[in-house]
Amino acid sequence: MSLKSLLQKPALTHEKSLKTLVENRTIFSLDHCELNIFETYQKSELVPLKFNDLVVTSMLRGKKIMHLFDEPQFEYLPGETVIVPSNVEMKIDFPEASKENPTQCIALAIDKKIITDTLDFLNEKYPKEGKNNLWKLDHENYFFYNNVELAGTINKLIKECMGNSITKDAIADLTLQELIIRIIQTQTTKRFENEKYIDISSPITPAIDFIKKHIQESINLKDLSDKACMSTTSFYRYFKRELGMSPMEYILNEKIKYAKKLLSNPTIHINEVSYATGFEDCNYFIRLFKKYEGVTPKQYQLMNFSN
Repeated sequence: MSLKSLLQKPALTHEKSLKTLVENRTIFSLDHCELNIFETYQKSELVPLKFNDLVVTSMLRGKKIMHLFDEPQFEYLPGETVIVPSNVEMKIDFPEASKENPTQCIALAIDKKIITDTLDFLNEKYPKEGKNNLWKLDHENYFFYNNVELAGTINKLIKECMGNSITKDAIADLTLQELIIRIIQTQTTKRFENEKYIDISSPITPAIDFIKKHIQESINLKDLSDKACMSTTSFYRYFKRELGMSPMEYILNEKIKYAKKLLSNPTIHINEVSYATGFEDCNYFIRLFKKYEGVTPKQYQLMNFSN
């Protein structure tokens, strides 16, 4: 399972200011986007919601069940983001919502022009290799976990939209461009997590495949750039542009994911997990795991076992 980063939670609406207990809505309107903060305080089912623009939604508190695109329903939790095209209706269940345990979610509606202008700029200034390989939002890849960079960008947008700065529209426009790039990079990363995904037009596909097959070993940048038939400098720049993280950051993410899989075994020793993920120094592995997960490997193992 991928790592996911939580967003900063705005304060809940004061009880006396609530207009409704189901999807109480607070709106912050800017030139090219509209931030909506929704809060629900009672159990509800199949609550409809639709926007005229593409909307980026992210969970802040509680749990929802999403019904979208005539596909199977899915749980929607903090640290996760869903993008929905314009004029597409979503229906939402709130199975656990209460006054003591409300749900809170943002929905950022983005003007179509700023999306089009950003994609045109990227395709002109930073063209991708391969025929018809363009910067674009993948509407089929609409659900993903927030990484650190994506969460940071969404937090920045929330702060600007809720702020009172006279320059907030200008800053928000720049941050919207960053958000579009982060979403595309996150979608690309998610596609590479699918073992069935093969993009022969991308030079980093062989490198990603090499990482997955050698996750138990020490992997260096030269190995990966050779697989991509690129210089180390060109490979590093291309990889970071495509996925929004450096090759070494991607490797560490994959190693932590593999370690978490191993730790689902309650009898395995931590030093075995460290060795199996390519870390010779167990203490370094423990420090790194805690940095990513907020708990030590042993604590994670015990939590997993108790669950």
